Amino acid sequence: MESSGDGVDEPMLQSNPPLSSERRPETSGQLESILSDTRLPFCQRLLAATWTELKLLFRLAGPAVAVYMINYLMSMSTQIFAGHLGNLELAAASLGNTGVQMFAYGLMLGMGSAVETLCGQAFGARKFEMLGIYLQKSTVLLTITGFLLTFIYIFCKPILILLGESSEIASAAAIFVYGLIPQIYAYAANFPIQKFLQAQSIVAPSAYISAATLLLHLLLTWVAVYKIGLGLVGSSLVLSLSWWIIVVAQFFYIVKSEKCKYTWGGFSLKAVSGLCGFFKLSAASAVMLCLETWYFQVLVLLAGLLENPEVALDALSICMTILGFVFMISVGFNAAARSVFIYFFHLTSNPSNNSLILRFGVYIFVRLKKIYIFFSIFL
Repeated sequence: MESSGDGVDEPMLQSNPPLSSERRPETSGQLESILSDTRLPFCQRLLAATWTELKLLFRLAGPAVAVYMINYLMSMSTQIFAGHLGNLELAAASLGNTGVQMFAYGLMLGMGSAVETLCGQAFGARKFEMLGIYLQKSTVLLTITGFLLTFIYIFCKPILILLGESSEIASAAAIFVYGLIPQIYAYAANFPIQKFLQAQSIVAPSAYISAATLLLHLLLTWVAVYKIGLGLVGSSLVLSLSWWIIVVAQFFYIVKSEKCKYTWGGFSLKAVSGLCGFFKLSAASAVMLCLETWYFQVLVLLAGLLENPEVALDALSICMTILGFVFMISVGFNAAARSVFIYFFHLTSNPSNNSLILRFGVYIFVRLKKIYIFFSIFL
């Protein structure tokens, strides 16, 4: 993996094999040939290209949506178990899960999304080894961010009281949040791993792992809450453990799978170089998603300021949980669309077709937005 001193300035990955037909989907060649065929009328080319890319997109978006929805179901089920303990426990879990944990989730997922762009570019440009480097860079950067976020979790009780929350609910929420501290570092590894796999159009394994972990999570939460009697802290500790199970299983897949043998070359010191530039890109990537998730947090914090905060938080928790579940559909579609579009844009054999593919990509994004709105209405 390491380059010699004489070849420091040479392009990386010269020893990597070319992108074979197995690693280059037939769909990309079809899309390029359809869009560049001027013999066909424009509308006919548009319809054919739309059908070609949507087939691939839905094949990728299905498992991607499943991953985000199943992961969200783990948090949802944890709140359901907390609700069976009492109104105070449900209010505390809602305030801790949405009011505090959502802050870290939005920030970490947004920063991890930078890997999606970089890995898509590297994979399309056939610089396979760079995917592993970007994965490690993002994990290191998010771990540092997670360490800083840990202090917010530790001092969440005085922070919540300072924001005007009830001291009783803030105390119970702090107990719940303490059990979520290990989850921060699971986020730091999980989001880069997910983007690393999505950039290679590998999404089904993550869906299978998440589904199996959800079943295990339900069993372990039931044991921790009802059989052992650990209460709120037990439910949150099991949630953190479940996220770590997903991380370990996905990393084991990366190390052992033949599909990742060129993109994962082991740990490298290159992961700790150039972190400042990588941080700027990650921070820019985080802004939009943070704004989309933090308004959930603001609503929950405001509900805690009402006259009867327990009832308000309990009622809002149910509504926000359903809304968040639907929101995961758009997150999954967005992940699949970005991965496919970036990959096709850099994989096209004729650079002159890039502008055409760019315009077509914008068109696909608009169509996907309409599809998401359609599903949201019925959900």
